Amino acid sequence: MSREVVGRPMEILLVEDNLEDAGLAIQALREGGLECRISLVRDGAEALEFLHQRGIYARAPKPDLILLDLYLPKKDGREVLAEIRADEHLRPLPVVVLTASKVHEDILRQEQLAVQGYMVKPVDLPKFIAVVKQLRQFWLKEVILPPLD
Repeated sequence: MSREVVGRPMEILLVEDNLEDAGLAIQALREGGLECRISLVRDGAEALEFLHQRGIYARAPKPDLILLDLYLPKKDGREVLAEIRADEHLRPLPVVVLTASKVHEDILRQEQLAVQGYMVKPVDLPKFIAVVKQLRQFWLKEVILPPLD
């Protein structure tokens, strides 16, 4: 990525069908002090439309981070993640999985669907804020100010 991201907030795509869980995630992002714009979609098919900038999402921003629930209507999170990892343009996007069970971490590893983080819902606000701060540091170091060659 280039330096064109300097001076703009981080773009986060939140893929979550439960509005209460989405609200908690948004609250944690705000409390974490991360300057970001959050786009919310509520099912897997909608997430892929957003990521491919199709239909009503033709002008959607490319996310810097995806927060992905595993249990979604239409297409589940594993299907969405598999499509992201299979697409050369989407593959580099960091994904943090949000789910109700820690068992899913093992399933994702078995299916070799790489993710950058894993959070069990309901999201523990202090833990979530800590993860967000780590992602912010990664974003600042690797995305905004990549090493000069």
